[in-house]
Amino acid sequence: MIQPKQIAILGSTGSIGQQTLDVVRANPGLFQVYAISAHRSVQLLAEQAHEFRPEVVCIADESLYEPLRDALSDLPCKVWAGSEAIADMVTMPSIDIVVAAMVGYAGLLPTISAIKAGKTIALANKETLVVAGELVCALARQYHAPVLPVDSEHSAIFQSLQGEGDNEIEKILLTASGGPFRLTPKEDLHKVTAQDALRHPNWDMGAKITIDSATMMNKGFEVIEAKWLFGVPVEKIQVLVHPQSIVHSAVQFADGSVKAQLGMPDMRLPIQYALTYPSRIKSDFPRVDFFSLKEGLTFYEPDIEKFRNLGLAYRAMGAGGNMPCILNAANEVVVHAFLEGRCGFTKMSDVIETVMQKAPFIPQPTYEDYVQTDDMARRLANTILNT
Repeated sequence: MIQPKQIAILGSTGSIGQQTLDVVRANPGLFQVYAISAHRSVQLLAEQAHEFRPEVVCIADESLYEPLRDALSDLPCKVWAGSEAIADMVTMPSIDIVVAAMVGYAGLLPTISAIKAGKTIALANKETLVVAGELVCALARQYHAPVLPVDSEHSAIFQSLQGEGDNEIEKILLTASGGPFRLTPKEDLHKVTAQDALRHPNWDMGAKITIDSATMMNKGFEVIEAKWLFGVPVEKIQVLVHPQSIVHSAVQFADGSVKAQLGMPDMRLPIQYALTYPSRIKSDFPRVDFFSLKEGLTFYEPDIEKFRNLGLAYRAMGAGGNMPCILNAANEVVVHAFLEGRCGFTKMSDVIETVMQKAPFIPQPTYEDYVQTDDMARRLANTILNT
């Protein structure tokens, strides 16, 4: 009898976390939820715990420990709190796969802990590789921890590389929807509100990643992530704006052949593939109906002057060292401020660029350097916002 894989879901109340639970719900004989965590969503986390009966439930915000404990008083599970508790949770011997779906820099420490414990990582937290890609990849090799991409674009690239062995990659074609402002004139972007930016045309995502998609910072992060995941220099990664979000990404090989992965814009498909790799199992996910694609499949070059964050991401990756960490920290601060109405849409790029210019550059950072860089860049970004 096949034993179900034991899964820990970091960020189970977020968009990726909830869709991961959809996959588990549809395949109870293949997966069991061993541990779940959330940042602050006590009520939803408690509801998930009552449905899936995990061994461990953890809330990152320690001030919410007692409300969570009280909500789970009728369950025999362990209730923990704090970021260090989450990092400890993922090392538990029974866990087979860690779905790293926490948002932002907070996902770095538990992902590193899971790698050091030799767990299979289903990586949805792109900031882990943006901030510390070189370190994370080195640790994954050292501890023989497989890192399987969950982002639809990187999953598509990963799937396109299956069976290709050492065949030379000429180019990675990383697709982008273009977000809600693809057709908005550059001079009108300063009028954009958070409500406008949260209306993504194709994908249902959390607020942070939706704003990053609107500014195309998300695509910049994905370029950095692709470099580390697939060992391809940035100059071989080309972004294609593809409004239909059917071609999730592609790989062009040295002979000129292009392999792509296509599917409907549904994150459950790459999540399921990461959980079942190298097998594919049946699903009831929506299928592509090519005859219904009346506008066809179209591709455009991204406008880096209009979407400056994409250019800033390329610049950060070109600089290397702790610059991508600086980029990420500043971006997290300005996105939070934009969602609260304290920063304009175009001003986000201004603040990020200024932080990149002013923050101390470290060419070969250690983990401790990343921690200090993140704190320093956040403080600098907040200072600039408040002046």
